[in-house]
Amino acid sequence: MAHLTREEVLESGIVAPAYRKAFEARPVEVSREGIFELRASRAVHLQKLRHLYPIPGPIPDEVTETMHEAPARDGYAIPVRVYQPVKGPPEGGSPLVIMYHEGAWCMGDLSDEDLNCRMFSRDLGCVCVNVDYRLAPEHQFPTGVNDCWDALKWALDNTELIKATPTRGLIVGGGSAGGNLAAVIALLARDTRLSPPITGQYLCVPALLPEYNVPSALVSLYRSRFDAHDDPVVVKYQPGLIETIYAPEPKSPLWDPFNHPDGHAGVAKAYFQVAGLDPLRDEAVLYERRLREAGVLTRWDLYKGYGHMFWMNYPEVERSGEFLRDAVRGVRWLLEKELVVGSDEVTGRA
Repeated sequence: MAHLTREEVLESGIVAPAYRKAFEARPVEVSREGIFELRASRAVHLQKLRHLYPIPGPIPDEVTETMHEAPARDGYAIPVRVYQPVKGPPEGGSPLVIMYHEGAWCMGDLSDEDLNCRMFSRDLGCVCVNVDYRLAPEHQFPTGVNDCWDALKWALDNTELIKATPTRGLIVGGGSAGGNLAAVIALLARDTRLSPPITGQYLCVPALLPEYNVPSALVSLYRSRFDAHDDPVVVKYQPGLIETIYAPEPKSPLWDPFNHPDGHAGVAKAYFQVAGLDPLRDEAVLYERRLREAGVLTRWDLYKGYGHMFWMNYPEVERSGEFLRDAVRGVRWLLEKELVVGSDEVTGRA
């Protein structure tokens, strides 16, 4: 399908009536007093909504869940939850999916990716590893990145234990900050020639390009961080706030995957989910284009009139169910074997 025009991307920033009705009826109520208060209130807020999810809790008849500890390079034990299909692997073995949760590098836990991991295991026969990487400000950059990489290495070293076959497919994924971590890990895997290689990256409303590193030629296309005022979850983007908490090195490719000094050729193919109201919208659109121009296979879905993490905060909205079904289809596409480099698919269903 043809790529969306800039005008169509901008039009996606107009609030959908069904979404406005939902967030005006039930605003997101979390503390804004400080990071620790926000972290705690966000967890309570999401827990109250999980009964509305299509899979509200464990499904032991279909997916087995076990807790493990992956050793970090500094001796810390990284908690990971492993999900395995009860019916056994598909023919040839279970692909391996490593998921990194959202939460602005300073919030979130394993519960945030439970739903995706259960869906990917149940519907696609994957073994999923859900990583509880350490959070800022207690553990600042690059601790979280290192934990994500170390957990990936643990999974690859323990494929017999977790019953995964990464040669059938090895995917890294996540939402928001987790999408940033997945993109960073995919590039790191390419740079270090990880074996078996990462074959797909699932980038869900990802943070990929800090505003102070935007190339001058792209400034006019990088507006959503400043102009997206209607997102009810990211109420007001405050430049520099995350940097203060997470303390990344501004030019490090472990923080800014967009400006990787060695480019993007040879990185794993990518599936994006992008929300039209999201302050992070434009950097996802630009990153998809950068990957595609480097010869990387891409596919993305744009959700017109919906905002950052809308499916988690408003699971009762019909579009949220469609978003989750798209996620399964997108990861299934990542698992397909492609013969021709250079094809892509973009959708932007209203």
